[in-house]
Amino acid sequence: MTRNSKFVVTALLAAATALGGLPHEAGATTLLDLLRGGPGKQTKRQAASAALEQQAQGGLEMGDPEPLPKVSGPRYYTYKPEAQRAIQVKLPVASEGVEAPEGQVVGARRFLTEASVRATDDVAKIVEGYYGNPNKPLIWVTDAALTERAHQMIDALSHAADAGLSPEDYAVVTPADSGDPADPEKRQRELMAFELALSAKVLTYVNDTTRGRVDPNKISGYHDFKRKGVNLAPVLDMLRLSPDVGAYLRNRDPRNAEYAALRTELLRLRAEDSKSAPVIKVAPGTLLKPGQSNPELANVIGLLKQVGSDTLKSQHAAVLAAYAGAPEYSPELVALVEAFQQEKGLKADGVVGPATVRAMTGHSNADKIQKLIVAMEQIRWLPADLGQRYVFINQPAYTAYYINDGREQLNMRVVVGSRSNQTYFFQDQIETVEFNPYWGVPKSIIINEMLPKLRSDPSYLDRLGYEVSYGGRKVASSQIDWYTTHSVDVRQPPGGDNALGELKILFPNDHAIYMHDTPSKSFFKRDMRALSHGCVRLAEPRVMAAAVMGTTVEEIGKQIASGQNRAVQVPQKIPVYVSYFTAWPNKDGVVQFFDDVYGRDEAVGKAFATTTDARTPGA
Repeated sequence: MTRNSKFVVTALLAAATALGGLPHEAGATTLLDLLRGGPGKQTKRQAASAALEQQAQGGLEMGDPEPLPKVSGPRYYTYKPEAQRAIQVKLPVASEGVEAPEGQVVGARRFLTEASVRATDDVAKIVEGYYGNPNKPLIWVTDAALTERAHQMIDALSHAADAGLSPEDYAVVTPADSGDPADPEKRQRELMAFELALSAKVLTYVNDTTRGRVDPNKISGYHDFKRKGVNLAPVLDMLRLSPDVGAYLRNRDPRNAEYAALRTELLRLRAEDSKSAPVIKVAPGTLLKPGQSNPELANVIGLLKQVGSDTLKSQHAAVLAAYAGAPEYSPELVALVEAFQQEKGLKADGVVGPATVRAMTGHSNADKIQKLIVAMEQIRWLPADLGQRYVFINQPAYTAYYINDGREQLNMRVVVGSRSNQTYFFQDQIETVEFNPYWGVPKSIIINEMLPKLRSDPSYLDRLGYEVSYGGRKVASSQIDWYTTHSVDVRQPPGGDNALGELKILFPNDHAIYMHDTPSKSFFKRDMRALSHGCVRLAEPRVMAAAVMGTTVEEIGKQIASGQNRAVQVPQKIPVYVSYFTAWPNKDGVVQFFDDVYGRDEAVGKAFATTTDARTPGA
């Protein structure tokens, strides 16, 4: 039900403190006084009020209050990639008796100090440390030529797109097979520049495939991740000794079933010839209900034959084979459509309407590929192993999943934040279930939504049964000067009308996000469910509570029936991933695609482009 409200409120509190604290007298400085510039400026305003009053014609009448402050949420940023710097290899002064390492290009190593190669600071330090050690042999060149290992690595990096990465980010200028015999030093310089550049690109790839190309926290204030650390120190030594450098890179990819499914789907779509099948369209406005007859049914079934999953087509093979184009929507065909809707996370009612048609016609292959690339990036922000027991909330799917022993045991519809009150993307741990909860109304809702009503009707909260505290003391809302919202707390007692319903599931975080029940059950019937103030509303809160508590739904019901407000710790903390994936595999490994409700995929795509520009030679 909430969203982060720290931004404006904290600033207002700080301003109040700077002026000597928060006064309690009725005539003291209020919140709007602070916004207007303090009592001094207010006096000047009052001195000019008579003249202004005579000029006022239409619009706001004199005496109308000024616009109220608003609590604004986080914003999206212009992405700034990690800075690059020049790699500066420092070689020790040569001494007599020191032999070049085996495989060393004699005399060429001195040109490492002249190579013009740039990388991020963490990569640059590893490269400088390795090549600044005279006992470390070169990896990619020998005998004035590229090694077979170098050719293998170049080939491996050229297939970075298979991992959802951009080959341009790891491209290296490759020297010619042979140099000018008249200028051997030029050849040596080229080889040393190549040696450093390839090592820097390989280390960059290892960084990217382990933690992601971009820093999510630089994309928006809605992203909250501690960026993974990557141990690059042993990588160059391991590559020098590895019999298969391509396999070494592939083994650095995330090693979980979800990533594997995304990667497989990406390769499939890229290999698919989108022109091989005729384009089938369903007439705009088509609405087909079970038992009806409609000539568009033939197009619907034709689309299912094209876009249905292998599992769907296998389970309903007889129905698909028997269909001869008749317009009658029979029970067998209804079951087929319901199975498709179930796969796509839609309401499985057999009704073919706009949402189902959109799921069938779907996105273009290019759109799906981009969603997969973003999803493969974002999965790198999460732990390599999500765990054997966890809750996974996918906002674009409007679905929460409970995983136990590595298998999905339940899923349910959820309502997430609206576009103006977005749910964050982060991970945490479930700690508590609170039964018959109070709802502490966030400052953002008090200021943005309640305050206008309270100004015209100060007893508004009293009539609704809300509890108001001022300076730690309970008072009637009609007794409050509603300009001084910074010192007023509002909460709604437990009950049938409580915004949090029967229970809430808490995973303490900086964003005041949690899962909870709701009295607004009708929202779960909608396909587009970005409707809350930011928290995650559960369609089956008792079922989820029983799962995380390791108990039965009946026991949860007893806790609620007591009517007592009670918080109970879960027996064992459970990871929860409040995530945002527009491409994600279901429990059968079938990748589903969802609308980018908040436009975050677009923001990630812009971050990709900026990162590639920064890494391109000459950028």
